[in-house]
Order: sequence, then structure tokens, then C-alpha cells
Amino acid sequence: MHLRRSATAALGALALVLAAPTSASAADGQFRYTYLTEEGYEAVGFLNNPPSGQCINLHGVGSDDLPPGHSPKNRTDATAVVFLNADCEGDVFFSLRPHTGGGSERLKVRSVVFS
Repeated sequence: MHLRRSATAALGALALVLAAPTSASAADGQFRYTYLTEEGYEAVGFLNNPPSGQCINLHGVGSDDLPPGHSPKNRTDATAVVFLNADCEGDVFFSLRPHTGGGSERLKVRSVVFS
């Protein structure tokens, strides 16, 4: 009798797990970049556990009327593709490998997408 109840409970739990909606995939870790504020000060922007497969315009640099950011560092567990243009558009982009990928001050960025 106890075996039947245990099996029924296990099947019920499995059904709940399979029926639950899955959360959006995210890159675990942090993405960093440097940019100039409107006042002309250098600042560091962060993205913590960013969503995967979604273009992100970076704060402080995601507009053409602002200077682009630079020196991106990918400390997430996903590949980051950075773009010079906003909205992940254009043919100027660069891939940063997971955990250790980074670029120098010469690598300009406005948007990023994680795999």
C-alpha cells in the first residue's frame, strides 16, 4: 500500500515539474564595460545574469548621440557578441568567449547579445 502511494506521489511530482513553465534562459555571471558619463567621467556598466538570445542596448552608450562604450569583459558562462551599433545591428561586431573574454579600449560597444 505504501509503495502505491509513493509511486503515485512521485508521478504527481513529475507531472508538476513537466507542466511548470520554464524560466527564460540566462547567462550566469557578469558582463562589464567602460563608458563616459554625460558629465565626462569614466564609469563602469554591469549586466548581471543577462538574458540569453536577446539584444541588450547598453546603459549609457546605447544611443548614437553618446560616445560608445569600450573595454568589454565577459565573465558570464555564455558567449557574448558585442556590436558597435545599437540594437545589435550592423556588420561591426566581435565575439567574446565565456568567462575570460575581453576587449581593449579600442573595442567600441553599444549593444550585446548572449548565446
